[in-house]
Amino acid sequence: MTRPYAVAAAVACALTITLAAAGARAECALPPEPVVSLDFASRYAEGDASRSELDGEAAAAAEDALRPVEDFLRDLTDAANEAADRNDPAAADCVIEQMAIWADADALSELGGGTAELTIGSRFAGLSLIFLQVAPIARDADKLDMVRGWLDRRIADQVDFWETEAPDGARQGNLRAWAALGAAARAADTKGPNAMRFAFWAGASASYVLCTADKDGSLPQEMRRGKRALQYQLHAIAPLVVTAALLDQAGTPLAGVCNNALDRAVGFALDDLQDQGRATQAITGQTQTFFDGSDQIEGFHLAWVTAYLQLPGMTHADKARKTVGSLGALSYSKLGGNQQLIWEKLF
Repeated sequence: MTRPYAVAAAVACALTITLAAAGARAECALPPEPVVSLDFASRYAEGDASRSELDGEAAAAAEDALRPVEDFLRDLTDAANEAADRNDPAAADCVIEQMAIWADADALSELGGGTAELTIGSRFAGLSLIFLQVAPIARDADKLDMVRGWLDRRIADQVDFWETEAPDGARQGNLRAWAALGAAARAADTKGPNAMRFAFWAGASASYVLCTADKDGSLPQEMRRGKRALQYQLHAIAPLVVTAALLDQAGTPLAGVCNNALDRAVGFALDDLQDQGRATQAITGQTQTFFDGSDQIEGFHLAWVTAYLQLPGMTHADKARKTVGSLGALSYSKLGGNQQLIWEKLF
């Protein structure tokens, strides 16, 4: 005969499990309202060919338009890093649940102008790298597939845009490189049905940008940015390095294309940071923002170094380690967050 205390204990145990599950679900906050339509003008002053002088009102308007997307990306990055670091399925489920809400709304499917189309790629890269971190431990297969489908649609839109509509100059610079990273991150999700297509396009696009590099490693499209040229050289290197690292893991080496253009681009940037931007200043005729008091090097500018150190045959590894030595954590939401976690523990 079953003892009364045994029945009571069983009921109490079941109630505890139910309450714990309910509590875990309650801790999974709703994401920001999905942004379906996005449209804003260039941040830069009209008529400024270098795209280095900001228009205050236009920059503020662009920031306002992007803020919900940036908030979503930043919060998801923190949650995904924590879930992956702890190998926590419940936390990973929460990240996927939040992404599924945006997927169900087909978020970011209506980009109303060229500027939004040009600049959204880095956000898709960040979202795709977040997904890579949590997908292996998340448990809801239906929601995982929903998010996969959404990300694939957005990356496919980017491929179409860059192949058919993007301006010629932009096709050679950092914006295309960021779009390539989004495709490479989706390709790394081997359960995605478009993996091979995205891997091919990511490699071709990154190579296209890399092969524009001058002999010294400077990237001409970024050197047109006046006082921000070195900043944009770094901004281009980030997705190029991480794309190369992802494709290298898949057996598609990219680092050696066009006479080791990636390593030359990295070397140019690292040398110029140590030399107060003199090489970039000689090209642009302007003191760079990192050295005129208007900007400073932070961890996110060099977050790509961790991925760079994973690549074989790179000749500036010691210099890269020395350069980031005093910067603390190397984290950037558009690269998926904590780079040590991603490249030393996960990928």
